[in-house]
Amino acid sequence: MEDVPHPSHASSYTTIAGEHRHEIEIKRSRFIAVLRRAETEEEARSLVTDLRREFHDARHHCSAFVLGPDRAVQRSNDDGEPSGTAGIPMLEALIKRETAPGVTDLSDVAAVVVRYFGGILLGAGGLVRAYSESVSQAVATAELVQRRRMRLFAAPTMHADAGRLENDLRASGTVVLGSDYGAADVRIRLALEDTPEVIERFRERLAALTSGGPAPIELGTEWVDRG
Repeated sequence: MEDVPHPSHASSYTTIAGEHRHEIEIKRSRFIAVLRRAETEEEARSLVTDLRREFHDARHHCSAFVLGPDRAVQRSNDDGEPSGTAGIPMLEALIKRETAPGVTDLSDVAAVVVRYFGGILLGAGGLVRAYSESVSQAVATAELVQRRRMRLFAAPTMHADAGRLENDLRASGTVVLGSDYGAADVRIRLALEDTPEVIERFRERLAALTSGGPAPIELGTEWVDRG
C-alpha cells in the first residue's frame, strides 16, 4: 500500500546551523562527534560517507539521525560496536535533548561519532555513556536555530493605499515580505505563524485597516529559520 503524505502537526521545531564538531577523549579513545543539518535521509547518510573518507583510518563511524518537523524519521547504526551501545544512545541524545525548558523538538540533524580506539576496553556501559555524552556535548556547543511553519498571504489594496497599509501591517508586527505592483492593484506579501489564533487575529486586523476591504489571498506555507 502506498504511503500518503500528511501535513505536519508541528508548527515549529529546532535544528542546528550548518555543521558542528566536538571531540572528547575517554581512556585514550578519541570520540569525534560531527553534527550536520539534514532534511532528507540522503543528506544524512552523506555525512557518514564524507567522514569515512576523511577519517578513513578510524575503526568506527557510528551514526544517528532524526528528520522532519514531527521527527517521524529516526535511524541509528552501531557500525561494528556491540549492538545497542552506540547508535541508539546517540539517537536518544538527539531526541531527548531539551532545546528549552520541557521542550524536546530537535530535528533535521545527522550525527556521526568517529572513534579511534585507544587500547583500553570500555565495556558495554562505558560505550553507551561515551557515545551518548559525545553527542550531548556536541549539541550543547552547537548553534541552534528555530524553524517555524509560516502561512503566506497576499493582501490586495489600491495603489494609493499601499504604502500606508504596508506601514500599518509592519507596525502591528506582521512580517511583510514585499509588494507586487500590478496595473489594477498592489498585493502586499505577508508571512504569519501558521496557527489558527495568529491567522484569525491577522484577518481581523486587516479588515479593520482596510475598512472591510478585499480578503487576503492564501499562497500556501513554508518553513523558515527564525534564529
